[in-house]
Amino acid sequence: MTKRIFFMFRLVLAWYLLFLVLFIVADSLWSPLARLVTLVGFVTLVFVVIRAFSHLARVRLIAGKPKPGTLANRQTRQIEVPFEADEAFDLLDATIRELPGIDQIDSMRGHLQIRASARYNDPYDLKLLGRYNPFGWIVSQHNRILATVTRGDGVSSFTVVCEPVLAPWSDWLQVDDGVNLENAEAIVRAISLRVSQRRRSEQSAATQTVTEKELATAKLSLLQAQVEPHFLYNTLASAQYLTRTDAASADAMLGHLIQYLRHSLPRTDRALSTLGEELERSRAYLEILKIRMGPRLSLQIDVPDDLLPTPLPPMMLQTLVENAIKHGLEPRPGEGCIWIFGRRNDARIAVTVADDGLGFGGETNGTGIGLKNVRERLRLVYGDAATLTIAANFPSGVATTISVPASFTKGDAA
Repeated sequence: MTKRIFFMFRLVLAWYLLFLVLFIVADSLWSPLARLVTLVGFVTLVFVVIRAFSHLARVRLIAGKPKPGTLANRQTRQIEVPFEADEAFDLLDATIRELPGIDQIDSMRGHLQIRASARYNDPYDLKLLGRYNPFGWIVSQHNRILATVTRGDGVSSFTVVCEPVLAPWSDWLQVDDGVNLENAEAIVRAISLRVSQRRRSEQSAATQTVTEKELATAKLSLLQAQVEPHFLYNTLASAQYLTRTDAASADAMLGHLIQYLRHSLPRTDRALSTLGEELERSRAYLEILKIRMGPRLSLQIDVPDDLLPTPLPPMMLQTLVENAIKHGLEPRPGEGCIWIFGRRNDARIAVTVADDGLGFGGETNGTGIGLKNVRERLRLVYGDAATLTIAANFPSGVATTISVPASFTKGDAA
C-alpha cells in the first residue's frame, strides 16, 4: 500500500509543480491567463489521479501484488538459456516478433542486438476521444524493446529492456498502463516455455536413443543365439553317416561343429564380437560344408592379423557367407570358391565375402531378408558410419563388402 501511495503522490506532485510554474509565468503575463492555467491544471490533476489508478490496476492484473520495480515504466530482465548464441538470438527474435503491437523490428545478428518499436494499445479504448484526449498526455504512447544476447560457454544470456521512448525524466509525468511490464513478462514466459519444450524434446530423444540401443542389443543377441536348424540337422546326419563309412571325416566334421557352436553361443557381456571370432565361426561353417560338398567347394581367406581385433556385430560375416553358399554356389553345378579377405583403407576397414556362383542372374539380386537385416544391424550399431555394398564378381558371382570405421570401439555400441 505504501508503494502505491508514494507512486500516486509522486505523479500528482510532478504535475502540480509543472502547472505551478506555468501559473507563475501566466500570472506575470496576464492574470486571466493564470486563472485559465489554474482551471486546466485542476482538470489535469483529476485525469492524473484517474490514470494513476488505472495504471495500478493494470499492474495488479499483470503481476499480482505490486513488488519493487513492477510499478515502474521501465522494465529490465536478465534471462539465461542453455543455447549457443546464434540459436538464442533466433529464439529471442521470434519471441519479440510475436508480441502484440510490434510495429518495427531491427535484428542486428552480427551484434546480437534487437531493437523493436511497441505500439501502445489502450486497454480502455479511450483513444476514441481523439487527438486531444487528455489521457494521452499522461500515458506513454511510444514504447520500445531493446534486447542483447551475451555469449557464454554452452549457454547464453539475454538482457531485455522494455521502456518508453522518451527520456527517464518523463517517468515523473507519465505512466504506461503496465504495457512494458506486460511485454517483459510475456518475453520471459515465452522463452521459459520454449526452453521447457526443448528440454522435453531432448529428454524424449534421449529416451528414444536408449530404447533403440536396447532394441539393437536384443536383436543382435537374438540373432547370435540362433543356429539354423536345417544346417545343424544336416551336419549331424552327415556325421552319423560318416561314422559308419569314414570315421576320420566324421571326427573332423564334429570338431568343426563344436568350433562353430562355441562361437555361436550368445554372449551377455557385450553386444559386439570381433572380426577374428567371426572369421573362426565362418571358417568352421565352411569346413563342415567342404566335407559335405567335397571338391565342389574351396575356400580362400586373406585377412591380416592386425585386423582381427576389429569390432564387428556377431553373425554378420556368417550371414554373408551363408548367402554366398545358398544363392551362389549350391544352385550352380560344378566346383566353386568362397573368398574372404579384409583390408584397411585409411580410417576404414573393409571385409569382403565373394563367390564365383550364379551371380545376379541367379536367385538373388542383393535385396533378400538376410542382406536387409545386415543393413539394419549396421545402422543400429554404427549409424551412417558403416556401409554394405554388393557388386558383381569377375568373371561370375557376387562380392559383398562391409565397411566399418576403424576407430569404432565396443563401448560405442553400449
